[in-house]
Amino acid sequence: RNKESFLVIMVSDPISDLLTRIRNGVMVSKSNIEIPHSNFKFELASLLKNEGYVSDVKISGDGTKKLIDIELKYSDEGTPVISGMNRLSKPGNRVYSSFDKLPRNNGGLGTVVVSTSRGLLSDSEARKRKLGGELICEVWSWVGLEISQLTFQKILR
Repeated sequence: RNKESFLVIMVSDPISDLLTRIRNGVMVSKSNIEIPHSNFKFELASLLKNEGYVSDVKISGDGTKKLIDIELKYSDEGTPVISGMNRLSKPGNRVYSSFDKLPRNNGGLGTVVVSTSRGLLSDSEARKRKLGGELICEVWSWVGLEISQLTFQKILR
């Protein structure tokens, strides 16, 4: 790809676009993906790194041509760490929750990202700090878990 030219694509929901690019990258076993930079998307990608879902997050480029480079994470066997991602709050349907009613993703095996007055936090950190807010997305992973079929069915209910 020529670094001099850029294709401009209008995106109505940048967070859904970020999640879709990560999901698509994981499905085709890409080592990394690039997305257009915004502070919110960088904060979300950094939270995914801190929670252990991606390996690294870097900013490349300068000025209006900044990109966020996300290095996707895989297990030793080559299975992706991210098993699934869902957008919870959408532009046409915002979803908010108080700290005591924050949902637990897959029985606590995943992470719900919450936009609080203190920035983006994981659901567990938001509960600790007693902060509610907008539910941005949920991310979960089955990698490294030894789960019986019966337990797995209970979690999905």
